[in-house]
Amino acid sequence: MSKQRLEAFSDGVIAILITIMVLELRAPAGADFAALHTLLPALLSYVLSFIYLGIYWSNHHHMLHVTHHVSGGVLWANLHLLFWLSLVPFMTRWVGEHYTSPLPTAAYGAVFLLAAIAYTILQSSIIAVDGADSTLARAVQHDWKGKASLALYVTGIACAYIRPWISDALYVAVALMWLVPDRRIEKTVQQT
Repeated sequence: MSKQRLEAFSDGVIAILITIMVLELRAPAGADFAALHTLLPALLSYVLSFIYLGIYWSNHHHMLHVTHHVSGGVLWANLHLLFWLSLVPFMTRWVGEHYTSPLPTAAYGAVFLLAAIAYTILQSSIIAVDGADSTLARAVQHDWKGKASLALYVTGIACAYIRPWISDALYVAVALMWLVPDRRIEKTVQQT
């Protein structure tokens, strides 16, 4: 399989996930701001999840841009990532409807933690195929944002059982760290 087919498939899956999320949003029961206010937690969880999926889509694109070879291991690692991302619409609705409950808040963070781990595995699989001196390997050798993200997710999951809003703040902090696309790959390409 070419990297273009892998990227097109992944793009399609992420587009479908975003579509499912928006279809899960319910219209307000009334036509005033009070009715809209009751849906605010669901809307905010949708916005955060949309941003996360956008971050994954953008960084996935950058990573595949510098990928030269796709192996069976890379295909499976990519499917592993897409599996965890496919749970985002379900988790978004659950945490949006039960935003003060510890379990949905922790599970929401766990899905993003596992997606981050899966992304790291995909990245490592590509480096294993393309080589330790590949553009991707050079670009991600100092991955402080990735390590910080994992730590914040774990902390957020634990904090869900203390105060769910702390977890929410940590999940937003991770998204803000990654909101600007990862420039390490672009910088490495420009240096070669």
